[in-house]
Amino acid sequence: MENNQENRYVKRTQKDYSMSLKFQIVQEIETGRLSISEATRTYGVQSRKTVVEWLRKFGNFDWENQNPSHMPKSPEQKIMELEAQVKLLEKQKALLERQAFVADKKAIIFDMMIDIAEQEYKIDIRKNLPPGQSTILKKKNNKQ
Repeated sequence: MENNQENRYVKRTQKDYSMSLKFQIVQEIETGRLSISEATRTYGVQSRKTVVEWLRKFGNFDWENQNPSHMPKSPEQKIMELEAQVKLLEKQKALLERQAFVADKKAIIFDMMIDIAEQEYKIDIRKNLPPGQSTILKKKNNKQ
């Protein structure tokens, strides 16, 4: 009977865990040595929620902005992030190249349309002005 009572579930509170134990568990989880569920089993913590609360209070993860504040990234994580960024930039480059191609084709078509209109109606649509002032500005300046 006594052996059966020793195995019974004992309800614990936050005060039952020392601060050093809390910090140790948080550190081991953040360094990747233990998962949350492994920490609860290894250290006899009652629930996963308790450990998550310690991570929120004592950990380096910025829970409001959802990003690690002082946790160094592993080389694999950095490589994966850079590969994702490269893929995004390649997509953006392809889109911009397509837009530039379409814009060049439009410019060619508009030039052809102007050439055809000049031939059909025998008028100068393009103005061949010197790089200085336009004739309208010159007339306004002469009147004053």
